[in-house]
Amino acid sequence: MRFRTALDVLAAVLLGLGAGGNLAAGAWALPSWLPGWLGWTILVASVVPIVVRRWWPLTTYVGSLVLTAAAVPIGGPVLGVAAVGAACALYVVVGRLDNRIVRIGFVAGLAEVGVLSFALPTPSASQAVNVGTGALIVGYAFGLTVRARREHAVTERDQAVSAERLRIAREMHDVVAHSMSLIAVKAAVGHHVAPDQPGEAREALRVIEETSREALAELRRMLGVLRDGTGVPALAPAPTLDDLRALAERAQQAGPAVDLVVEGLDELPNGVGQSVYRIVQEALTNVVKHAGATTCRIRVTGEDGEVRIEVRDDGRGGSAEPGHGLIGMRERVAVYGGEFSAGPGERGFRVFARLPYEPAVAR
Repeated sequence: MRFRTALDVLAAVLLGLGAGGNLAAGAWALPSWLPGWLGWTILVASVVPIVVRRWWPLTTYVGSLVLTAAAVPIGGPVLGVAAVGAACALYVVVGRLDNRIVRIGFVAGLAEVGVLSFALPTPSASQAVNVGTGALIVGYAFGLTVRARREHAVTERDQAVSAERLRIAREMHDVVAHSMSLIAVKAAVGHHVAPDQPGEAREALRVIEETSREALAELRRMLGVLRDGTGVPALAPAPTLDDLRALAERAQQAGPAVDLVVEGLDELPNGVGQSVYRIVQEALTNVVKHAGATTCRIRVTGEDGEVRIEVRDDGRGGSAEPGHGLIGMRERVAVYGGEFSAGPGERGFRVFARLPYEPAVAR
């Protein structure tokens, strides 16, 4: 703000000195009917709006129109300075105030210059109209341009914030839903077998302990990203394709036998690998929570710049209601312009996803 104010003061001083220098050197003279002190006062006052426009934009603009009206019958550099001051004030008005006020102010300025240029005795009516309207149009156009750029920047920022919130919500849902599902299943098993099978109950507690720690580590990682704002995981790397085996083993501890096969995939871009992991994780969570399945088959295959995911179980099947899990999987696939489907199969439930990606170029 101080830098802008300094520039405004510098511009006002240079403009005033330039116009005043012309008058003092006799390059242009004030009308004979006008007292010299009044002409000089109008000239000096006309540069004031350039300096104070950022603090009181509307008041400054109204004052600049009054000074322009006073300068119309004088013409010459006095009119030029007054018109520039009005244009500078209008520029700030356009950028800050309501559109209706802006339009009224702009039309009022044009009408004032046009009417007074022909209603009052002026050195040159056409010159007054050209200088006054030209300056106002330039100030208005520049103000609209800057305003549009600011609004566009705000829209982009809001879209980025919404996208980041959605990403965080998906991550939180994936981590919490999967881990809590395993914990709930093993807690129920432990409670059921504790009186007669203490060994099985201890195993359930062990799984609960490990799953809880992993979930806490994931949550700390995400919270660390939110706190430092760098987007870089602070405590642990984000899950990728290499972590699918451990994910399948944890899900198997909750009941269903999990058969995982990964074929044709040596390396995936980080974002694609993480999306594959999260889709498989959510599908497994649904199997553990809702399917009542005894087996679950997972196939992750890659070829020709795309990866395919298929998760089948032999459980109850049922309808594919659009819960947060299915919505999250569909959104992850949509990011890459892929294909997603989920619904009952011949037996149990089937989730399918196809994610195209650009293969890394060897250098």
